[in-house]
Amino acid sequence: MNTRILHPDVQDFIHSHLTTDLPSLLFKGASFEDLSIQEIVEQIEAKKRAKHKLPTWFKTDGIYYANKVNIAQSSSEKTATYKASLVHGTHLIDVTGGFGVDTYAFARVMSRVTHCEMNRELSEISTHNFNRLGVQNIHCVTTDGIAYLKQLTDKVDWIFVDPSRRHDYKGKVFLLADCQPNLIEALPTLFKASDQILVKVSPILDLSQTIEELQNVCAIHVVAVENEVKELLFILKKEHKPPIHIHTINFLKDKAVTFNADYQKGLTAAYAAPKTYLYEPNAAILKSGLFNEVSIKLNVDKLHVNSHLYTSERLMEFPGRRFKITANIPFDKKQLRKLIPTQKANITTRNFPISVADIRKKTKLREGGELYLFFTTDWENKRRVLVCEKV
Repeated sequence: MNTRILHPDVQDFIHSHLTTDLPSLLFKGASFEDLSIQEIVEQIEAKKRAKHKLPTWFKTDGIYYANKVNIAQSSSEKTATYKASLVHGTHLIDVTGGFGVDTYAFARVMSRVTHCEMNRELSEISTHNFNRLGVQNIHCVTTDGIAYLKQLTDKVDWIFVDPSRRHDYKGKVFLLADCQPNLIEALPTLFKASDQILVKVSPILDLSQTIEELQNVCAIHVVAVENEVKELLFILKKEHKPPIHIHTINFLKDKAVTFNADYQKGLTAAYAAPKTYLYEPNAAILKSGLFNEVSIKLNVDKLHVNSHLYTSERLMEFPGRRFKITANIPFDKKQLRKLIPTQKANITTRNFPISVADIRKKTKLREGGELYLFFTTDWENKRRVLVCEKV
């Protein structure tokens, strides 16, 4: 951690060059003693990323930014605040502290938070930033978080762990057993230190497999921002027994859309041919796998077991996009041309054997316009094109 970066003249330079072309700045250089232009550009790159992702950091003077990889791997403030809403009590230990965004959010709801980070420079950066942010209840420890738990004598209320998906020699990984720390191996240590564990894992992990690998899963939270799944959160509680609660949330610009249900097998959706309205679930629901639950709880019919589109005669509230169906035709490019004289449409495929790119090539339809085409398979296994207008 080069503290020269924190001097007012350097901070002013960083702030005044947030819109500067960085390759040109690297070529031109800057004349600061004991500070390279590469270090300055790294700060500028990270601060630019923080503007929307970490607005509190961006607005606070004297923040020292970690490299852009650490910033990219950090939670956003929005998702960190959501995680903090899931915990309560006196003491939480963040065993994989990193840049400290989640730690900061936890400190706003817990009396004490311990931030463990084995990278000395990153630990120093986080400690400095917590002071700049005016947080007094975070204790930073430069150590391996799992090793820290092993020497505890008293249990704490919560443990948070976000295993790194970058392996020392395998590179970027996704399986829990390949992450650092190895969460599966660490579970006995985690449960010895606390009865409640909050785990963040890769959004691409399969929920069923992860439930099998972890112990005592109490709840799963699928967190999306602007219809992109950002985080999968697993809450583990000692000696918890089913059911497992699944919570989905999709943060939009002006609201948060939720859908919750219990994780259970054996449910059957209602199926029907396309009616007046069509519904497309948001990304969080698609990731959660709660397809039958959506049909049952929201009283909408599914088009096909693998299509994940829903329909109803009456317009319903729905956690996703809603459309009015104006035509329901077989997949035939001649009929499509007649229905769409502008030759422009937004295309989505669900359970359909042809890609969007190939459909555009066959039909000569360009992107855009007011019409939405859903290429899908109905409950009679027939390929259909649903011509829709957005509600």
